[in-house]
Amino acid sequence: MAKLQKSKDKREALVKATICLVNNDGFHAAPMSKIAKMANISPATIYLFFEGKQDLVNQVYIEVKASFSDYAFETFTDDMDVEVGFELIWKRIAHFKLKEREEAMFLAQCDNTPMIDEPSRKEGIKHLQPLLDLWHRGKEEGVLKPVSDYLLYAYSINPLSFLMLAQHRGECVITEKTIIEAYQAAWDSIKL
Repeated sequence: MAKLQKSKDKREALVKATICLVNNDGFHAAPMSKIAKMANISPATIYLFFEGKQDLVNQVYIEVKASFSDYAFETFTDDMDVEVGFELIWKRIAHFKLKEREEAMFLAQCDNTPMIDEPSRKEGIKHLQPLLDLWHRGKEEGVLKPVSDYLLYAYSINPLSFLMLAQHRGECVITEKTIIEAYQAAWDSIKL
């Protein structure tokens, strides 16, 4: 049992080191040797858990996306009114991005890089299915604009990443008032 826990601890250290290095230096400035060093693990040990850097980054992306989605949809139910459900999900996403900054920044990096392969991107999108289903219902009910899910995401969810990164750079401070105003702007951008 102790050996299994030690193995889990090593893998977790690699995941945390990957997130930290990618956030601070970018994907290309985070070689396996640097990740291993930061995780305090032999470089050869990485290959017990991951096939290579591509596999490492893709697996970390999927794990972080799953954690993000679990948090975002934890209190959501399919029978909620579209606006009520969207507000709940949106505010939980905002809370995650503010509370779990490292993971949120990593996801923002992943959204803007070709480093994540197509199967991993598709797996990541599957984690957003409750939101996509809510949007589909909202379009059917005539509550939401009949545009693509990509446009709905771009106008309502992506601005959260922009605000989070601006706060990280010290350009703004996200307050409760900011969250309320940002939610209203997001809802106004997608509702009919």
